[in-house]
Amino acid sequence: MSNTKVEPKAHSHGLGQVPISKLGTRGSHDVNDFPVPNGREEEWRFTPLRRLKGLQDWKGTADGKDELTIDAPEGVTVEQVGRDDERLGTAGHPADRVIAQAYSSFEQATVITVPRSSTPDKPITVDRKGLGGTAFEQLVLDVQPMAEATVVVSNTGTGVRSGSLDIHVGEGANLTLISLQEWDDDAVEVSQHNAVVGKDATFKSVVITLGGDLVRLSPKVSYSGRGGSAELYGLYFAGDKQHHEHRSLIDHNWSYTRSRVDYKGALSGEGAHTVWIGDVIIGEGTDGTDSYENNRNLQLTDGTRVDSVPNLEIFTGEVQGAGHASASGRLEDIHLFYLRSRGIPAEEARRLIIRGYFWDIVNRIDIPELRERVMAKVEEKLVAHE
Repeated sequence: MSNTKVEPKAHSHGLGQVPISKLGTRGSHDVNDFPVPNGREEEWRFTPLRRLKGLQDWKGTADGKDELTIDAPEGVTVEQVGRDDERLGTAGHPADRVIAQAYSSFEQATVITVPRSSTPDKPITVDRKGLGGTAFEQLVLDVQPMAEATVVVSNTGTGVRSGSLDIHVGEGANLTLISLQEWDDDAVEVSQHNAVVGKDATFKSVVITLGGDLVRLSPKVSYSGRGGSAELYGLYFAGDKQHHEHRSLIDHNWSYTRSRVDYKGALSGEGAHTVWIGDVIIGEGTDGTDSYENNRNLQLTDGTRVDSVPNLEIFTGEVQGAGHASASGRLEDIHLFYLRSRGIPAEEARRLIIRGYFWDIVNRIDIPELRERVMAKVEEKLVAHE
């Protein structure tokens, strides 16, 4: 029975010492450690580089402006810190050149701290409205041991944005993070969420992506003690020419850790493209890991494209459970027939099926008014589809 952190064997390759696993390179905070992508690399082959507006080889000036509003309950601290703050960059390394560029380029970061053993009486909200231009940003959430909190991060407006959200969930703590991407139709976002889940801690992430011209979001989880649990849920609905890309990585680097990943998407309109990459590593020498990931996609019209790639690398025989599933396709005629045979018009029947399809993800949001807001946005997408 293993009670200690597992350090994977490593070899020299590219960025220096990396694990044997091909899924989880250690990465780097230095943009110069990454070559300029050309689209043939595995990590970039699904992303339309021409639509990144120069982020892949940035040589411009960060001239973007945001309206940032943070509502923090009593006891929660919010700080604006400089690049030399020792809390920055400690949850994980950038996994690609764009995220490394963001880390090399930001000027100030926001640090939100939930004190030890505290339970704020309402959610912490972070509302960011992009006012145009290009900006690089860093946000740190530090939920200290035995604390419990819900954080809602909302992204709206326009512009080109890139950065990292670093998340520390202390021993025995419980964090729910809800991230909303409701950008204007011309916005571009490339970001990485890095979560470190402590001993006996619980982390739940709900990602909702409905807006933007191009959104590429990479949630990554590792553990700092046994008994940690992570649940990653996602909902995305891509319309005409929208590109929504989600690339999750769960690194079970401690024994007796748990993870669940469940993402659901819908596509409607010419050129709508969604990408889901689900990577799970179960480290050598670990015991009792329990992991499962799932992705489902509904293609509502012709002219859409889905790429769904689950990956699972297991380096031990002592696994409690591990698996993955992925499926994409059209609405099933039998479901439509059942509803229509009971007098429900065709379009209303389609809406009911799609609402039900998304509901188990939306229902993971514990804030009633936020659930209603998300479903209202889904309704808008459905109306546009019809």
